[in-house]
Amino acid sequence: MRISNVLMTLAATAFLITGCSNQKTPATSAVEQADAAVTQVRPDAEKYAPEELKTTDASLAKLKSDLAAGDYKGVVAGVPEFNKDIAALKDAVVAKQTQAAAAMNEWKTLSAEVPKTVEAIQARVDTLAKAKLPKEVNKEAFDAAKASLETMKTTWAEASAAYEAGNAAEATDKGRIVQAKGEEVKGQLAMTPAA
Repeated sequence: MRISNVLMTLAATAFLITGCSNQKTPATSAVEQADAAVTQVRPDAEKYAPEELKTTDASLAKLKSDLAAGDYKGVVAGVPEFNKDIAALKDAVVAKQTQAAAAMNEWKTLSAEVPKTVEAIQARVDTLAKAKLPKEVNKEAFDAAKASLETMKTTWAEASAAYEAGNAAEATDKGRIVQAKGEEVKGQLAMTPAA
């Protein structure tokens, strides 16, 4: 994104507008540049920062409205506000993209570890279901662990679906829940840390 260049150009255009007797051309140019700046960032903004995009769109709409009404001074007055909005939009997009990248990295770890934990717990439940419970696992803990295992499977399926749908942040949130629940269930089933 070359938004910083657009902002400098818009600022220069605003300066030119104030110094020109014929303000229509520079005002039109400022609106065109503002429109181009929004068009450039729109695809990412729609995905990562829709609320900030609404604010920027409103600011752009005001510039266009002032231009259409022949209020060239209004366009000049609106350029700094637009610059502020487009900068905030760009910052929001970058922040959300960074969060999404971090979530995708975390998901890689979770998707490697959590299924192994679920499998280990399932194996322990299956083994204990066929034998007398050891003294460190009472019936209530065993029943609670079985119920938790089913919840873990459901939540993990939801996490996987969220990731497949492109929502890594939701997937990692759910994955962390399953991971934490897995540690709790291992304790209920008296599983060793290596299990």
